[in-house]
Order: sequence, then C-alpha cells, then structure tokens
Amino acid sequence: MSSDLAPRNTSTAPAVADDDNRYKAVQAKLDKLGKAMDDATLDLLALWRSMQENAKHTDGVATDIENADLDPKFVGLTANVATALDGAAREVRKLSDTAQETVDLTHETRRTHAKLYGALDDIRSNRREKTPRPGFFDC
Repeated sequence: MSSDLAPRNTSTAPAVADDDNRYKAVQAKLDKLGKAMDDATLDLLALWRSMQENAKHTDGVATDIENADLDPKFVGLTANVATALDGAAREVRKLSDTAQETVDLTHETRRTHAKLYGALDDIRSNRREKTPRPGFFDC
C-alpha cells in the first residue's frame, strides 16, 4: 500500500481567461482546456485504481487482524477504513467520468466552432482591407 500521488509538472498551462474572442484565440483556449482535462482524466483514473487497490489491501489487513485474534475494535476500525476507501474510489470514478465527458464536449465545441467560424476567419484574415467586427450590422 503506497501513496505515490504528487503534483506533476506538466507543460499544459491553464488557459488564460480573458476577453480575447478572436477565432484563433478561442480555438487555442479550447485546445488547452481539452488537453488539461485529458491529463486530469488520466490522473483521476490512476487515483481510482490506486484507491481500489488500497481498499482491497486494507480489507485484507482487517481479515488478518481478525485472524490474529486482536482486539475486535481494531478489526472494525480497519474494516471501516476499507469501506471508506471503497466509497471514495467510487466517487473518484464518478469525477473521472465527468471529466471525460467534459473532454468530449470540449472537443465537440472546438469542432463546432471551427465549422461555424473557420471559413469566416479565413476570409477576414486574408483580406487587406479592414472588415467590420461580427455584430457590427446588428442594429
């Protein structure tokens, strides 16, 4: 039973929350969010597996304590720890599933944004003349 959990240094810096809503900036932010959530999902899955293994090991320790005829108080406490670890592992798995759903929605949003605004950005980016910003003609 070990605890290898430690903060990782990743190259994925958090996406800056600013008011830059240009096409390429939004695409970059969505890409960063997707990558960060992918990393988080992998970390959560590793945590889930570790917690499951620790719960199973702790349950085995409770059985060993009982077989050694130690004070039943310690058997109960150890069994409670195993149960708590198992419950926490279930909740981490739910969190991992939610993070994966967020990853999927982020990638879908990025694709939809590209489909809706990519061609417009190409047109606006390749013009020498300035063009009105989106919403200019909405009066």
